[in-house]
Amino acid sequence: MQPQTDVFSLQNYLNSSIPSPYPSHFQISSPFPINGQNPNSFYGFQNATNNPQSMGLSSNNSTSDEAEEQQTDKNIINERKQRRMISNRESARRSRMRKQRHLDELWSQVMWLRIENHQLLDKLNNLSESHEKVLQENAQLKEETSDLKQVISDMQIQSPFSCFRDDIIPIE
Repeated sequence: MQPQTDVFSLQNYLNSSIPSPYPSHFQISSPFPINGQNPNSFYGFQNATNNPQSMGLSSNNSTSDEAEEQQTDKNIINERKQRRMISNRESARRSRMRKQRHLDELWSQVMWLRIENHQLLDKLNNLSESHEKVLQENAQLKEETSDLKQVISDMQIQSPFSCFRDDIIPIE
C-alpha cells in the first residue's frame, strides 16, 4: 500500500511545514479516506461542523443561535402546516358546499320533472278520453249516415213519381 503512505506523509508535510491559506477551522485532507479520516470530506476541505476538534473552538453563542434558528425554522414549518391545514379545511368546506348546491339543484330538477311528467300524463289521459269520444261520435255519425241513405233509397223506390228519379242525386 505504497500510495497511501505517500499521501499520508504528504499530508503530514503539508500540515506541518507550509502555513495554510485557509481559516483555522478548515483542514486540508486527502480526497480519499486514510487511517480513520472522515470519508465525507470533499477534496481536502472539512467543514467545522464535521470536525470534532474545530467544534470545540466554536462558542456557545453559535449553538444557541443555531438552536434558535432551528426553533424558528420549526415554527415556520409548523405555521406553514397550520396554514395549509386551514386552507385544506376551507377548500373541503367549499367543495362540500358546491356538492350540496349541486345536489339541491338536481333535486329541484327532479321535482320539476316529476310535476311536468304528472301534467303530461294528465294531458295524455285527457287526450285519450277525447279521442275515444271522437271515435264513438264518428261511428255514431257513420251509422246515422247509413240509416239516412237507406231512408232516401227507400223513399225513391216508393215514390209515385218515377220519372223524377233521374233528377235525384244518386246515393253512394
